[in-house]
Amino acid sequence: MTQLPIERETAYNLVVEKIGQNNLLKHILAVEAGMRRIAEHFGEDVDYWGLTGLLHDLDYNETAKDEPRHTYVTAEWLKEYNIPDEMMHAIHAHPGHIPCESKLDWALYSVDPTTGFIVACALMHPDKKMASLDSDFLMRRFKEKRFAAGATRENIAACSELGLETDQFLLMVRDGMMTISDQLKL
Repeated sequence: MTQLPIERETAYNLVVEKIGQNNLLKHILAVEAGMRRIAEHFGEDVDYWGLTGLLHDLDYNETAKDEPRHTYVTAEWLKEYNIPDEMMHAIHAHPGHIPCESKLDWALYSVDPTTGFIVACALMHPDKKMASLDSDFLMRRFKEKRFAAGATRENIAACSELGLETDQFLLMVRDGMMTISDQLKL
């Protein structure tokens, strides 16, 4: 287990300070939960991968209208915590600023849009619950390009770089998100 550069509680408080209590915070927590589940699948450090997900959009409120700066403001804010290069690389790679190189990079790149896709699927489902989303339902929605169009299918399908099939990956991220379903209210 890797020594975390910043305690999860400290990171969470920083996220709340910079982002606030809103849907973006729910997205960030969903990405953290999805990253933890993917790390678990690969036998990676669950806390380290989760922390990467928790910090990935830290500067979003400040950089939403200035995409080229997204993640670079985060890097400045996190300097005092000596965030490992590997973690910062994944954060910079998730919006496509730099190429994905590692398993961590590809996971964040793919998990990020998948969480929004899963939320949209849950809201569309008659039960309005993530637990009701099976592989068939998710894959039918995945093939509908207009459904949750902001959830870039190419990024989600990049889970193949991890050696995962799309349906398997979607269910894994869903399972991770279900661990915080009370916070997501789904």
